[in-house]
Order: sequence, then C-alpha cells, then structure tokens
Amino acid sequence: MPEDIIDKIKGLVKKEEGFITLKIPRHLAIVTEGKTKWSKKHNVSIQEAYNKSYLIIRSTALSAIKLNIPIITFYLLGTNMKDLEQFSVLMDSLKEFFDDLAERDMIEKNKIKVSVFGKWYALPGRVVDSIKNIIDKTKDYDGFFMNFCINYDGQEEIVDAVKLLVRQIKAGKLDAESIKADVLKENMYSSYFLAPDLVIVNGDKKKIGGMFLWDSKEAEIYFTNKLWPDFDKTEFMDAIKEYQKGK
Repeated sequence: MPEDIIDKIKGLVKKEEGFITLKIPRHLAIVTEGKTKWSKKHNVSIQEAYNKSYLIIRSTALSAIKLNIPIITFYLLGTNMKDLEQFSVLMDSLKEFFDDLAERDMIEKNKIKVSVFGKWYALPGRVVDSIKNIIDKTKDYDGFFMNFCINYDGQEEIVDAVKLLVRQIKAGKLDAESIKADVLKENMYSSYFLAPDLVIVNGDKKKIGGMFLWDSKEAEIYFTNKLWPDFDKTEFMDAIKEYQKGK
C-alpha cells in the first residue's frame, strides 16, 4: 500500500454536512446482504434488486471518497451463487455493472483502482471479460482503491494462502519455521491492502458472512439491520459516527 495514501488521512479534519470527521477508517469493508429478500419484500424482479444494489454501491463509494477513506471493499457474492435460480440474471447484471462502472467519470476523476478478490475467473466468460477490462483500465490509478469480493469465501482465502506457502516450502523457497502472521498475510487475496478498520454488515442476520476472516480480527463491526438495497447515506454516516466512538 503506497504510504502517501495512508499519510493523506492523518490529521484529517473535514466537515461532511456539519459532522467533523476526526477519525475515519483507512479500510472500510461492506457486506451487501439482502438483495433477494428485498426483491420479494417489495414484489419486484431480482433484476431490479440488483440494479438498485449497484446504485447503492456507487453512491456509497462516493460518500467514502468525500470522507477521504482510501480503501473500500464490497462483499458482493459468495461461492454459493451458482446454486441460485437467478444465476444467469445475476451474471448479466454483474457484467452490465462493471461495464458501466468502467465508463463512469468517478473512476477516472478520483483515480480509483479496482480489484476483485475470490475466484471470479471461474465465472462465465462475459463477466470475466468485463472484470478484466476494468482491472486493466484502472491498474495505474492510486487515488483510491475499490475492491469487490466475488465468488469469494473467507475460509477459502485462508486455505489458498496455506497452499501457496506449502508450495514455497516444497520448492525450497521458504522455511516452515519462518512462517508468521505477516507471511501468511502476504499470500492472501488482499495481501496488498491494510486490514479493514470497520466492517458494515447489511441484512437481517448478525453474521459477517465469511468476509476477511483473517483480516477482521481487530475490525469494528457495525450491523445495520437493513437489507442492502435500503442502505443509504444516513446509515453510512451512522456507521462512521459509531466507529468514531471507539478508541
């Protein structure tokens, strides 16, 4: 992580609608649960729920940028998504989202680098191509960092990191006795990023859904009790205020 990105948030005093932000997370992670339940609750198509979800993602990212939060990660999809009846619709909407995001002014204006964690490369080709496009288009940006967890599982992330370490040991490139927490971190999907300071969990269940199981040890958890499509700027600022109460 470039040091200048971290340095620019130190000593920050900024007003956001009369609220002075003296302490902000360097890495904000958000679990976007509740899209299917929201569609049923409001008797709308799952496509409409996904579209609403992506609007919330963009507006939330802009709110984070206004507060100068350098890293924001959205947990979009777990590894069980292929079991969903609406899988094809989901893939189409995901492709449209990344195609649209790649052309958004907010990306270039704020120099947002987009990364994706998980086994996203195992998704249908049309989605993989869209993800590759936005990753390539933003690879040299370093103003802010927007990450997405797709086809992701926190336990798999740890298991995959262990597999990498085993391969390095077998190749004689690593001594097993030298493995410490920081060495494991270097082999995680999120190796280049600071651990999250704050995790916002949406949905009607008080579960983090396996997001950043290794990295969330010291993170503060904020449960909204709202389905993700109902998440708004007020809830976002409530989470930040609650975070600022912590020591």
